[in-house]
Amino acid sequence: MNGPVLLSRYAENMLWLARYMERIENLARLIDVNETFVRLRTVMNGWQCILDINTDSDTYFLRHEKINGREVLSFYVLDRDNPNSIISMALAARENARALRPIIPTEMWTHLNVFTNFVRDLTPADIAINHVSSLCARIKEGCQTHAGIMEGTLFRDQAWLFHQIGKHIERGDQITRLIDIKYQALLPEPAMTGSEIDASQWTAVLRSAAGYHAFRRLFPNDLAPASVVGFLLKSHGFPRSLATSLRQAHHAVHLLRSDYGFRDASEGLEHVENLRNLVTGVPTEEIILAGLHEFLDGVQDGLASTYNAIARTFWPFD
Repeated sequence: MNGPVLLSRYAENMLWLARYMERIENLARLIDVNETFVRLRTVMNGWQCILDINTDSDTYFLRHEKINGREVLSFYVLDRDNPNSIISMALAARENARALRPIIPTEMWTHLNVFTNFVRDLTPADIAINHVSSLCARIKEGCQTHAGIMEGTLFRDQAWLFHQIGKHIERGDQITRLIDIKYQALLPEPAMTGSEIDASQWTAVLRSAAGYHAFRRLFPNDLAPASVVGFLLKSHGFPRSLATSLRQAHHAVHLLRSDYGFRDASEGLEHVENLRNLVTGVPTEEIILAGLHEFLDGVQDGLASTYNAIARTFWPFD
């Protein structure tokens, strides 16, 4: 299966194209769910949670005195000075795709242009509270259309594998951030455990991860924190779980080494294998008792180390 070696700049562009599109969809989903539950007053500090998940509190408060839903929405949708905003990430995704024009399908490039132009043309009126849900649905649909076009048209070579690595590293990172921040924010007072508000809060976590219906198939009568956390960390059937993301990333890195002869990919492969052993080796209850925050920090560090190992191997002079 050996073929022409992919240029290192193409490998990096493909990985980051995947990461940006995955990050945009996750952010749109989080904004959508959060706005609904804040409006219904079933979560506390919802807008703060979004800033915390993206580690953007310091950047936000450089320009804003207090947390306001409208200003947080503008910060994450329209603000070109925020590198984590949807507009900034959409433009970055298109620039990576522009560099990839010789190797990506025309359909993929065309759709990215349409999607980026849509995001670029958004105005403050588009983030009015009564428009947030439809706007987020449109953004998620754009990301999912990109994923579908990529799935159906992108040639299965090294470029595809780097796209898979980027997507699943990002997906794993996002799910750990969501669990970490939401778990700490939503832990109820003892008197609230099992209450309607408690159930709504954990429902918000699952919906933010697009996992509510899948979770209910497995746990129709259970919304216990340990069950939700275990599902998001360990489920092999849920496509956005940490375990699934690590399995898919491991498969892609393994193919780079086995099918394309990149022996130096072994370092990245070892990092992913260590993470998989970490996630599968300890029951959820033990993870929580030992310290969920510390566990998730370790996973995030491991994902960053995996990316760094891939970067050192394939684009070491950046």
